[in-house]
This record gives sequence, structure tokens and C-alpha cells, in this order.
Amino acid sequence: MDRTTQSIANLAYSWGAKWGDDQRRLFESSRDEHSRVILDILINRNLTSVYQPIVSLQSADIYGFEGLVRGPATTSLHAPLDLFDAAKEQLFLPEMEHLSRQIVLENYAATCKTRKLFLNSTPEMLLMSAPNKGETLAYLATLGLEPKQIIIEVTEQTRNMDYGLLREAVQYYRNIGFEIAMDDLGEGFSSLRLWSELKPDYVKIDKHFIRNIQQDQVKFEFVRSIQQIAQNSGAKVIAEGIEAYEELCIIKDLKIDFGQGYYLGRPEPEPILSIDAEVKKQLVRNTLHLYQNNYVALDHRSNVNKLLKYIPPIPADMTNNEVMRLIEADNSIHMLPVVDGETPIGLITRYAMIDNLARPFRRELYGNRRCSDTFMDAHPLIVEKSMSLKALSDIIAEEAQHFSNGFIITDNGRYLGIGRGQDLLREVTQMQINAARYANPITLLPGNVPINEQLERLLASECKFSVCYFDLDTFKPYNDIYGFRRGDEIISYTAKLLLNHVDQHFDFVGHIGGDDFIVIFQSENWQERCKQILASLETDIPEFYDAAHKAAGGIVAEDRQGKVVQYPFVSLSIGAVKVKPGKYRSQHELSSAVSLAKKQAKKIMGNSLFIERRT
Repeated sequence: MDRTTQSIANLAYSWGAKWGDDQRRLFESSRDEHSRVILDILINRNLTSVYQPIVSLQSADIYGFEGLVRGPATTSLHAPLDLFDAAKEQLFLPEMEHLSRQIVLENYAATCKTRKLFLNSTPEMLLMSAPNKGETLAYLATLGLEPKQIIIEVTEQTRNMDYGLLREAVQYYRNIGFEIAMDDLGEGFSSLRLWSELKPDYVKIDKHFIRNIQQDQVKFEFVRSIQQIAQNSGAKVIAEGIEAYEELCIIKDLKIDFGQGYYLGRPEPEPILSIDAEVKKQLVRNTLHLYQNNYVALDHRSNVNKLLKYIPPIPADMTNNEVMRLIEADNSIHMLPVVDGETPIGLITRYAMIDNLARPFRRELYGNRRCSDTFMDAHPLIVEKSMSLKALSDIIAEEAQHFSNGFIITDNGRYLGIGRGQDLLREVTQMQINAARYANPITLLPGNVPINEQLERLLASECKFSVCYFDLDTFKPYNDIYGFRRGDEIISYTAKLLLNHVDQHFDFVGHIGGDDFIVIFQSENWQERCKQILASLETDIPEFYDAAHKAAGGIVAEDRQGKVVQYPFVSLSIGAVKVKPGKYRSQHELSSAVSLAKKQAKKIMGNSLFIERRT
């Protein structure tokens, strides 16, 4: 590119700067083909603007718009990333940013002045512009805009920046009346440092942490932590990249202030007046999404990395005498991994080394030989650190010798450390204890702990919901006559029946134990769902009985006093409590009310639904 063209970088920019004849002549002097495409855009202002809505997730109204630009539609620079990359390559990035800002402001002023406008700017642009207060206010006045309508969205793009100068530039804009937003939190080089330095009014979480958040506990915890920090610092959070219903539910439940993404609205040349009616209905609905309803797969949450203990490996060419000296010098060494470079090739145990070398003449015969050629186990168990503990325990159950010898842990084939069988046994035992606390072993439904957690969560959110206690009647006689295996079949059937008649997104199904279940309904038609459950069970339950009992309509058996009693088919009693905000102070108080409702339901013969209506 012609060196004289670079002198344009020395121009002083204000918000209303124009391209003059001198600048035009400088640009036209360039003979580089690529730069002339950029110059044509700059000289002829050949950009268009689009506006993507930023939605309040509490009111479901459009709070503002992010102003974006597009290059000429017929060129390869239509996409903004390609446009700005090309401008940067040709040393015209400041000019392109400046023109983009003008286009966004001018078109916005001509179409919509009733919402906030989020205007992108790099830190370099803020520092370079250093606008004159009078010129900036005068330019905005010509457009009919005020600084309070505009939020400057700072995008971090470089590793090294002068935070002191950036703070001064941001404060300058604040003094004029602008608000400040920080873009792409979590995506840049030092996002948290930038947040701390700028103290923005708005923080936008990068779309990476929003995509499939309902399936990723780490993303969920990250966003929840950011929301907590923002609340403590007085900033409002905007979740970018919401593209699915499930993502929106999670973000709304976390009480994030604002959302942005294709699911809420795409960038349009004309700012839209309202969001889609169905999406708005989802937002105004006072419910919580069941994003933590899967308490079962505990074995997949812990992996082999949890057992890792680092022991310095020994090289394959180390002699047996050298290995023996290491073992004799340290009583804590029970195994030594052998490596070829970073790749593990075997394992030497303390017992094998001492047993072999302690015999007569063995040390003289084998002492100076390579350890990898003699007493090394050349086929040790080698596992990746990401393997689940359950998968590892299954392997060791097949080959018991690995329990006593231990195993080698790797990262993409590179040696990391070792693991011991007794440590694995301890972790698996703890996993089983946790599974018993969190999930019922028969139905794999959430147990008492997650049920209580869900009740506390809903009470804290001040949502309206209903709690139903499901209890099977005359189940004990059936279990006594047919045995526990047939009894478990009815328990499993009941669990599936409940799951098939709830809204999986909003209704929570838990298994207290035995033949007792809890369903926490947020569905508005929950009473109709309960009636459907009762009707289905009444139709299906006779099929669980043998022909004689089926014909008799139940079981004839002696009770504990020796009296002959006829027990009808298993039925279902439902005790229900409707919960309004502030009605119950804790889940303990609510649980007591639900238990009382269930007792009232069991006083009714056959399938029954009792709704507690007392206040």
C-alpha cells in the first residue's frame, strides 16, 4: 500500500467527522487492489446497518438494540468479521470503525429513538477518538439523539492495553452521559481484569457459555457466578447467543436481566417493535425450568483424574540395582511406572522387585540389566484421565490383579501419574452412598435430597406451583402375595406413568421410597393430568394380577389377626397442595401440609384426588 495512504491514520476523529477532499485524494492515490475495495466502501459510505433486539427477560419487552453493520452484499466483505479483518489488514481499521459508528447512528436516528442503542467500539477506537465534548454533543444533536440513549459496548480484542488510559477514556464518555457495556465476557484475553478496571453498567456473556447451557454444568455454574458478581457490583447482565427454547429457560431461571440471540430476534434493517408472541408468552410465564432434574448419572461426574497421584517415573534403561536402591530408600514406594520418553511402557511393583532380587545370586545375575527387560510388568493397566470411575471399576472387576498392582494414568498417551485400587474402591463406595441419597435404585427417580432442594428452589422463586403426594393403596398385600419382584414391576410402572403425564420441562417427579412418589407441578392443567394418571392406572393395574385374582377383583388373604380379608386392586391416592407466594415459609412446613393432604386422600376408597383448600 502507498505510504502516503497511511497518513490517514493521523486524522483526528470526532463523532461527526466527514471525509474531506484531501482524504479522498489520499485514498484514491492507492493502487493496491485489495485496499481499493476497502477505500471504495469508506469513500462512498457503502455500508448498511442492522439492529438486533436486546430483550428484558423479566418484562418480555425490547430494552434496546445492538447496532451492527454489513458490507456490500455483492462482495466477499458482506460479513462483518471479513469486513473488519480486511480493513485491519489494509491498515484502515480505525476508519472502518468510525464509518460504521456513523452509519449505525444515522440510520437508528431515522427509524427508532425510543430504545437504547448499543454501539460497538474497540478499546483502541475509544483511545484514538478522544472526542471533543462540544463536537460530540453537537453531532448527536443533529441526529436528534442524546448520550443517555447510547451505550458504548467495549469489545476486547488485544492482549496488551493501557488500562489507565482506557479508564480515562471510559470516564470521559460517562461524564458526557453515555453508559458503558463490556462485550463477550469470557471470550477475551483478560475479561475479568477489564471488568474490574472499567466497572461497566452492562456485562454481556459470550455466546459460548450460553450455547447448550442446559447440558453443561460448567457453563451453568459460570453464568450463575457471573450473575452473582454482577449483582454485587451493580452491573446488569446480558446473555448473548440465545438460540433455543431450553437455553432461554435456563437464562430466565438464573434471573439474568437481558437476553440477545436469534431465538429472541434476528438482526433486521428496521428495528422490530416487539418479540414473537410465543416467545413472549414463555417469558411472562411464572415458572422455573427443571435444569437439574437428572441426579442419577453420578458415576459420570467423577473420572480417573480424581485418583491421580504423581510418582516420578523411571526410564526404561534404568538398571535393576538402581531401581532397588530407590525402593530401599523410600518405604512409601509401592510401584514405579516405567516410561520411554513420555510414554508409559510398564510398571514395577515393590513386591516383585524385592521377591526377585532377594533370592540367592539373583542380584549378581540381574542387577545390572535394564529394568524393562526383566522384572517389569509389560502389560499394566493404562487408562486415560477422562475415563469414568464406573468404567474403571468394571475393568478392574474383570482383571483383579490390577486392584493390587495399581494402574497408570495418562493424558492423550502421555504419562501423568498412577492410581491405586484401594483409592478406587473408596471413591466407588462413596458414589454408591451418594446415589442412594440422590436417586431411588428401583426407578432411578430423584430421591429425598433433590426433592427437598426443588421445593426450596421453587419457594425462593415465589412461583405458583402444586405439590402432589402419590401413594399406592393395598400395595403391601400384593407385595406379600406376589413377591418383591412383581411388586417392583408395579413401582416401575407407576414411575413411568407419572413421567408420561407431566411436562418434562416444568414438572418434577420424585420417588420418596417404597410406593410413595412426589410430583411438583408447574403445569396449569395439573388437575387434569392427575385425573388422566388415575384413569390409566385403573385400566392397566388388573394386568399385574394372575387370572384367579383378576377374576375375583382382587386378593383374598388373611391379615395379621388371621381374619380373611379381600383386598381390591391396587389403587392410587393423591394428596395435593396448591402453593402461592408467601404461603409457606419452608419446605418442611410445605411437606407437612402435603402429608396431611395425602392422609385425607387415603380415606377415600379407590383411586382418589384430594386437594387441600384450607388456608
